[in-house]
Amino acid sequence: MATRKTSPDDLLGPVTLAVGQEDLLLDRAVQEVVAAARAADADTDVRDLTPDQLQPGSLMELTSPSLFAERKVLVVRNAQDLSAETVKDVKAYLDAPVEDITLVLLHAGGAKGKGLLDAARKAGAREVACPKTTKPAERLTFVRQEFRRLGRAATPEACQALVDAIGSDLRELASAVSQLTADVDGTVDEAVVARYYTGRAEASSFTVADRAVEGRAAEALEALRWSLSTGVAPVLITSALAQGVRAIGKLSSARGMRPADLARELGMPPWKIDRVRQQMRGWTPDGVAQAMRAVAEADAGVKGGGDDPEYALEKAVVAVARAARARR
Repeated sequence: MATRKTSPDDLLGPVTLAVGQEDLLLDRAVQEVVAAARAADADTDVRDLTPDQLQPGSLMELTSPSLFAERKVLVVRNAQDLSAETVKDVKAYLDAPVEDITLVLLHAGGAKGKGLLDAARKAGAREVACPKTTKPAERLTFVRQEFRRLGRAATPEACQALVDAIGSDLRELASAVSQLTADVDGTVDEAVVARYYTGRAEASSFTVADRAVEGRAAEALEALRWSLSTGVAPVLITSALAQGVRAIGKLSSARGMRPADLARELGMPPWKIDRVRQQMRGWTPDGVAQAMRAVAEADAGVKGGGDDPEYALEKAVVAVARAARARR
């Protein structure tokens, strides 16, 4: 079996292994290989295959020499679901890949189909990581990288505002970054994002939380109703409220430190610390405790512990806003 590691830049190497569950990144891994193949040969034959389409013996047929010696890209999706017999075929192919054919294996990672994953790595496959983004910080990093990938500058506030406005779907985030870079000259800032995505930003769970921790109950309730009417999941709203109140509590207990030290200690970017500092005026330690209890009750209510999730959220928003005004 070949053990030479294929360079990450060698898009036309014998095998590319894309590992993870983030659909956008998996699709991009495929698109990069296809684009490189068609740049080398405009008539490249691309076959996109699912496990049920790749039966035992099919790979041998697909990789057999052509009369026209055409370049091929064979994309195998959900490779972890291939049958045991087909996995044997793929492993055999890894031992002796065919010139001018690039095999792209999309694998979810994990225990299922690990034998094929290990075999591809041992064969020196070029590997592309496509991990699922589950944390807000990961989505923020993705947005920053998207702007850099497109050669544009965006402020930290703009990146955060875009994540707040769009949500967790990487395809939508990538599309929004692409639109902004195409339509706007110069550095993309928070005002630009607000102009393009005002409706979505106002409907976001983080807007509800921001207005609540600022003590602006009426605006928070208005944003809450708008969020719910546009399909924002109640659990995302309680999560945003909890994050907002926890940030107030963290910063309140760390007074006197320099911004750079606070950023390291609390795990927040400096711009986020500046925003929370503005929001924490009027808060007391008792207010933070009361608000967290209210949010916890709402969280239980929206997860099945109550009859009316919307009412539970409204109560929590009002309680948080009142707690924010304890010193005013």
